[in-house]
Amino acid sequence: MRAPKGMLDVLPPESARWTELVARFAARAERFGYGLLLTPIVEHYEVFQRVGETTDIVRKEMYEFVDRGGRRLALRPEGTAPVVRAFVEHRPVTPWKVWYLAPNFRAERPQAGRYRQHWQLGAEVIGVDDPDIDVEVIDLLHGFYRELGLRDVQLLLNSMGDAESRDRYRAVLLEHWRAHAALLGDEMERAEANPLRLLDSKRPDWQDMLATAPNIGSYLSDASASHFAHVQAGLSQLGIAHVNTPRLVRGFDYYTSTVFEFAAGALDAAQNAIGGGGRYDRLAEEMGGPAAPSIGFGSGIERVLLACDAEGVLPAPSARVDAFVVDLVGTPDAALVLSELREAGIAADRAYGGRSARRQFGAADRSGALWAVVIGARESEQGLVAVRDLRSGEQVEVKRKEVAAWLAAKKDEAPR
Repeated sequence: MRAPKGMLDVLPPESARWTELVARFAARAERFGYGLLLTPIVEHYEVFQRVGETTDIVRKEMYEFVDRGGRRLALRPEGTAPVVRAFVEHRPVTPWKVWYLAPNFRAERPQAGRYRQHWQLGAEVIGVDDPDIDVEVIDLLHGFYRELGLRDVQLLLNSMGDAESRDRYRAVLLEHWRAHAALLGDEMERAEANPLRLLDSKRPDWQDMLATAPNIGSYLSDASASHFAHVQAGLSQLGIAHVNTPRLVRGFDYYTSTVFEFAAGALDAAQNAIGGGGRYDRLAEEMGGPAAPSIGFGSGIERVLLACDAEGVLPAPSARVDAFVVDLVGTPDAALVLSELREAGIAADRAYGGRSARRQFGAADRSGALWAVVIGARESEQGLVAVRDLRSGEQVEVKRKEVAAWLAAKKDEAPR
């Protein structure tokens, strides 16, 4: 029995890194005023149809099925559309600021840090048409990477413009693709349907054609250009360096105006995107809701952890517990002491099955615990326990009823 291709198990101690990563993101998002949103992993097919039927995600990669009631459903391939669906359904007061943790599913060829089931952290702000909120959202993600210890991360930035801008740009871009129809071959049909989707291709034989493609910045309306300039100025004011990247379009049809991506320099260039997003000012209306200009991002946990590995930050913890109870007499005290330690906020464990002293101390060493709390015959008679520092070997006796408080104080002092 094996996990399906492209779907991985995450075991301890690696899973502890996930816990830490999510906790740090949650804490930062909450400081920015975002609340947690949980949505189903299954939605009606039409929810994701809105992200763009010209994208490979909808055309080729989405897991979809018909349920027993004859409804056409799909496993979530990305995080934004379910958030907007929840907004349209529940109509919360705007601005609506939420963050999420969610598995996404795509039937694509597995890559480094991107699997057929992969996990994303994300945040969305719905109902705000202001370039300052673009800056806030980018700052939220930028600071998260910084707090993880990542330093070799570059922010790529572009503007997709408004509808007027894109209509003008699409026309000239399509003419450029038609002039290279022989090179494009079968992809010309895709270019006709959505000219912008070819801009971020990594195909080596297309790079000269892409380098000479018209720049969307030359076709921005005055309002779009002003919005983009405001975003850039706001980022500069916060000290967030960025690189204007005219070919950055992201992977979904719903994007408008500001789009951005964070690339990890420590990873292979073809698979170095660790997070990104942008504005999607019309998606709520397209789902039958009110006008609600919005912006958000997603960041893949697996890819972020690869970047952490490459830079040597956020290692898996060496210890699962702080203290390990060693019972040499087989009294009920072991269970009581273990419970008291845990209730005092100390991660603790013990061996079971009547193991010998040698095997219990071996288990204590393997647990990575700082201390062994030893219950021996003499100590038990006197209402004491022996606390052994498993690093130095030093041992002291502590009153059994006070050991939880004593270790709680020591835990704050102990280096990890």
